[in-house]
Amino acid sequence: MRKKAELLSVGQITSTHGLKGEVKVYPTTDDPRKRFLELKKVIIKTPGEEVEVTIGSVRFMKNLALLTFEELPGIEAVEKYRNGYICVRREDAAPLGENEYYETDLIGMDVISEDGDRIGTLTRVYHTGANDCYEIETDSREHKSTLIPAIRECIKDVDVESGVMTIHIMEGLFT
Repeated sequence: MRKKAELLSVGQITSTHGLKGEVKVYPTTDDPRKRFLELKKVIIKTPGEEVEVTIGSVRFMKNLALLTFEELPGIEAVEKYRNGYICVRREDAAPLGENEYYETDLIGMDVISEDGDRIGTLTRVYHTGANDCYEIETDSREHKSTLIPAIRECIKDVDVESGVMTIHIMEGLFT
């Protein structure tokens, strides 16, 4: 059984906004408006630090959430968290529906074909307009990596506990 991450990202700070400590956050959650309005406390995670903060205000601008934090008043206090991730503890995460997964649980999964042949490792999730795509670092010499669509016709099984994703190799996938 794989160890699951205890912190789940719900967004990434892209920049500061104004001088009063507001930050622009690119959401990485399915329902940003609902999710950010429900949050009270979050963890800002950067490569060198994890700090728990209380959300002071939430508003939205285009595809971004604008947040302030009670403990970080002013631009000087939030500037160092640029590119940091807004995270919640797993136990505080939004519940998943059927065939839904936390992105962090997918990263690092072994990817195998329906025949049981190992293809590689899932390394990244891309969020596109139509559907997500998974980047697979392959074991093949011809193809270092490939993108597979996160659609039912391609993704046959996801076993988070064992860390294995089974896919149907669609025609043209590795050409």
